[in-house]
Amino acid sequence: MNDNLSLGFIGGGRVSYLLLEGLKRANKLPQKITVSDPNSSRKEIFTSIDATKIKFSVQNSDSLNSRIIFLAVHPPLLKEVLPQIKNSLPSDSILISLAPVVKMTALKQLLGGFDRLVRMIPNAPSIIGQGYNPVCFENSVSESVKKDLQILFTTWGKCPEVDEEKLEAYAILTAMGPTYFWFQWLELKRLGTQFNLSREEIYKSLNEMNLGASQLLFNSDYSTDEVLDMIPVKPLHEDEETIRQIMNSRLSGLYSKLTVKNKE
Repeated sequence: MNDNLSLGFIGGGRVSYLLLEGLKRANKLPQKITVSDPNSSRKEIFTSIDATKIKFSVQNSDSLNSRIIFLAVHPPLLKEVLPQIKNSLPSDSILISLAPVVKMTALKQLLGGFDRLVRMIPNAPSIIGQGYNPVCFENSVSESVKKDLQILFTTWGKCPEVDEEKLEAYAILTAMGPTYFWFQWLELKRLGTQFNLSREEIYKSLNEMNLGASQLLFNSDYSTDEVLDMIPVKPLHEDEETIRQIMNSRLSGLYSKLTVKNKE
């Protein structure tokens, strides 16, 4: 990574942590990083990653002295934060919004016309370099800058370039997606322990099962119906329709809220 690279993070929440920890695990932390958050209790969390490279501040203006600046705040806060920083943004910096809902046009308006913008939908497995983080670039971002950014982004996993109007869908599918399954996998882990399997046996079998099942369903030459018919015993079959209804109601409703706000 370029030794002159500097990163700023406005917002000291979970997303900033997982991206910085991901860089640390890959041994790619740049020398100059600033994290700003009004909650000073967040300082220890970030300096514990690397106290020599990461500076913490309660002033957002301190994060603006960076080549690449990440906006890691919730969408409602953007309308408050962006007008505060618009006059202090270096003209050659890149601003990367990690929030859904607020589109490029709104970001530019809130920033007084600043247009060196990127939007990314982050994914928690980025912390181990296995994330899926769809990204889109404002038209003013040059191809050479895109290439430089992709070098940074691929540290966290796959970062496909997508159309902006698809980002909210990815927020539902990939950003929040793990939460739909993690609790189920943990319940299988608990059951495996109850059934006298060792921790190593449980973790290896569930990991390989999930990888193989996903490949079979999405990347094999078998049809969906053929795959679903391959296992004769389906202990949760009677509950599948209820689960589908819950997912459809909750997730479709959330997607509608995200996209309706985009049109306001």
